[in-house]
Amino acid sequence: MPSTSVYEDDKVVVIMDIKPITPGHMLVISKVHRELLTEMDDDAIADMFTTAKKVGNALKKSKLRCRAINYILADGAEAGQEVFHAHLHVIPRYRGDGFYLHMPPSYERETSTKELEKNAGRIRMALER
Repeated sequence: MPSTSVYEDDKVVVIMDIKPITPGHMLVISKVHRELLTEMDDDAIADMFTTAKKVGNALKKSKLRCRAINYILADGAEAGQEVFHAHLHVIPRYRGDGFYLHMPPSYERETSTKELEKNAGRIRMALER
């Protein structure tokens, strides 16, 4: 599939998203094929995020005049991943652009300390394995 390149080095490529959420929407793609971020080594992740920072700074200096940036990575189908090669969306934001992250109704309810501690304990146990 043809793409419009923004930046490339030996570790990552940055292309314009073919269906941009806002003008200037880019994808930072590791040249190491892994489906999920959680499958990538730390250096490849660092390369993606360092490059995202670089192109983000370029966005802010560009004539696109974005006011802010969302950096979004969907890690798995349930998170909204549609292309199963880890990639990071760099989405320029403009006042009134119509893009937002929708929170479920349960977001308004604070979680009890007991429940937070239970979930944290499960994660801590997994970190020890």
